[in-house]
Amino acid sequence: MRKQWISIGSIQNYNLKDNILEIDCGELRAEITIMSSNIIRVHLITPNQIKRDSWAIVKQEKPIPKFELSEQPNFLKISTEDLELRIFKNPCRLEFHSADGLLINRDDVAKGMGWDGQQVRCWKEMPEGEYYFGFGEKAGPLDKREQALTMWNTDFIYHYTPSDPLYESFPFFLAFKDGRSYGIFFDNTYRSSFDMGKESADYYSFGASDGPMDYYFIYGPEPKKVISSYAELTGRMPLPPLWSLAYHQCRWSYYPESRVRQIADEFRKRRIPCDVIWLDLDYTNEYRAFTWDKSRFPNPKKLISDLREQGFRVVVSNFPGIKVDKGYHVCDQGLAGNHFVRLPDGKLFVGAQWPPECYFPDFANSRTREWWGGLYKDYLDVGIAGIWSDMGEPSITGIKKTFPLDVVHDIDGRITDHREFHNVYGLQMARAIYEGLLRLQPNTRPFVLSRSGFSGIQRYAAVWTGDNESSWEHLRLTIPMCLNIGISGEPFVGVDIGGFRRNPTPELYARWIQIGVFYPFCRTHTMIGTGDQEPWSFGEEVENISRKYIELRYQLLPYIYNCFYQASKNGIPVMRAMFIDFPNDAFVLEYTPDGNISERQFMFGDWLLVAPIVYQGTHNRIVYLPEGEWFNFWTREKHDGGFPIIVETPLDVCPIFVRGGAIIPMRDVIQYSDQKPIDPLILSIYPSGTSKVQYYEDDGISFNYTKGEFLLVNYTCSKTDKSITFEISEREGNYKPKPRNYEIKFNIIKPKPGKVLWNGETMAEIYPESELRNKSSGWTYSENQQIVTVKIPDRGKRENIEIIL
Repeated sequence: MRKQWISIGSIQNYNLKDNILEIDCGELRAEITIMSSNIIRVHLITPNQIKRDSWAIVKQEKPIPKFELSEQPNFLKISTEDLELRIFKNPCRLEFHSADGLLINRDDVAKGMGWDGQQVRCWKEMPEGEYYFGFGEKAGPLDKREQALTMWNTDFIYHYTPSDPLYESFPFFLAFKDGRSYGIFFDNTYRSSFDMGKESADYYSFGASDGPMDYYFIYGPEPKKVISSYAELTGRMPLPPLWSLAYHQCRWSYYPESRVRQIADEFRKRRIPCDVIWLDLDYTNEYRAFTWDKSRFPNPKKLISDLREQGFRVVVSNFPGIKVDKGYHVCDQGLAGNHFVRLPDGKLFVGAQWPPECYFPDFANSRTREWWGGLYKDYLDVGIAGIWSDMGEPSITGIKKTFPLDVVHDIDGRITDHREFHNVYGLQMARAIYEGLLRLQPNTRPFVLSRSGFSGIQRYAAVWTGDNESSWEHLRLTIPMCLNIGISGEPFVGVDIGGFRRNPTPELYARWIQIGVFYPFCRTHTMIGTGDQEPWSFGEEVENISRKYIELRYQLLPYIYNCFYQASKNGIPVMRAMFIDFPNDAFVLEYTPDGNISERQFMFGDWLLVAPIVYQGTHNRIVYLPEGEWFNFWTREKHDGGFPIIVETPLDVCPIFVRGGAIIPMRDVIQYSDQKPIDPLILSIYPSGTSKVQYYEDDGISFNYTKGEFLLVNYTCSKTDKSITFEISEREGNYKPKPRNYEIKFNIIKPKPGKVLWNGETMAEIYPESELRNKSSGWTYSENQQIVTVKIPDRGKRENIEIIL
């Protein structure tokens, strides 16, 4: 019989060992670990506690951070450079303060942390005006205040609003109030829940059905610092292959081979850029994973080779359900190696996935992960470029939708049940794939896409939001869903462009592709039985709109690659909520007639603000521009920030605004990402005050950058009333691109400048403008566009451009 809730009581004794404060409170104990100056781990020790290694936290050897422990009459105080933690004695309750004494967060006095013999929970006071973001893949509004949320990976078929939970679980949130932020990561893989004020307006709480109360408190105060610190805990994403950042085309399913070739030919004939064609499960032989249906794909190696000559790569779906079939090599190997999960009585668990009877690998076990990862050799041998890890919730056909909770998992000798491992099954499946691909091709960056995940999935895979619907409601949902997943530590996130279920109208697809090219992962996908959903499937007008925006994605590939480089270094999302970049602008979380500002527009990297159209029949919309100078990307009109504006939005226009000071690396339109080297490297500059940008480049495919084969250059632009000065630093790193030129575009310059100097020497003005590409250097001025374009060779040396106004 379950006990009543027991809250942690009064402090009876305490002991400090290195950076861990052990607190004895009778039946319940606590460990407080100072991880860094802004991260503190809180661990409630219950009588039934067993030692568990974290699936989410990256083990790191770090020196003990500087801190002080002192005792006051009523509390213990831990002080770091950023934080002050007060641990009250009677009863034991925690208060987190900033170093300057401002209260950030504190336990609910009545409840604190508690345990009922199995469940664990923590209650925190909930101040007015505090917003809560993150929580991974959740439908609904960006701010989760007054909501109750569950972490239990679930294949919820098709219509996932207002349903909860969904495919991925990220037990992390970022709290934000008056420009300050903190984060809490609850490191527990059991079914867990977060009540963010639905039960009571006075407190929020989080807990789990079993396992430890083990959480990390992360202080900013800047949102970017919270996100970056959380990414350091759970691991930053590796730099992805460049081709994975381009446009992808998919459906359930492209077959037979002739249909795949037709799709590829149409892309090239219609001059719509595309890098990847995806094959869903129907390429397999009667749903046997790691096989080919030779009646549909008689020679996959030749097909993939031919597609590669056209500039395409191929990604295939993969699922954990292994058909029960004697003589099928994966089934036989799995049985022989004892790699499949079992029931408590020792019998193999059999469930339906795609085949009606399947065995399932035990990804808790390192031996099984290694075996599974080795199976991808056959895929690589025929030229497959990436793996789509699907159904890893794990999804089972039928009422229960997943494994029985008593299915046994072997964590390298520690036996547990599915209650503990369920939420990380997909994470460890993605890990098995990523590590397997890495062993098989040690100098090629793996690409894995996973539907299921847990905190830390970014170390192994990109994610997407699963089986959405072709509706305006689901188009609107994509913004807060992607933003919250980004806040939760996964920068590489996308959505099925156009919707998976049902058929989009031409207008809906046009609006969806406009926002879709700004999803970090950019793929059109639809289900079996729906109409064609290629960019040319909706008539000439929508085809032209699709081409325009997909071409823009390709022009921006150098910028996008640099956004991902930053994410690999600091964990900051590529697609991000407005408050992350503008924490001191309270209006970014306000409501307009179009809805909450942060749910209707977002930043894409440091410099681009995207305000897509998400309502049917909309021909104008309100866009809020934070303080500073902003420029309409399409009309080049300048706006002073701090105010909402109304923007006209005919069907071919998605409002995009460039932040003043931007230096955006771009390239010419190409049909696929490695069609030709970057030449010229275009720098699109919007001068405003002084700005500095670091540009990164490498070969886009290998790990040679870890050995110094990369390129780093600093660009600095300064504008005064009399001149604009642009400086290029010397290159860092050993990566040497092929000889090329810079084409530096200074936007919104009027009137025509008097002269342009290059390293102090007057440059030749070139007439007409179109002749500049034929010259080794020079400058032109476009009266209509108000652009000064300067061309110089990229010599890898320090350069100085001065425009005399």
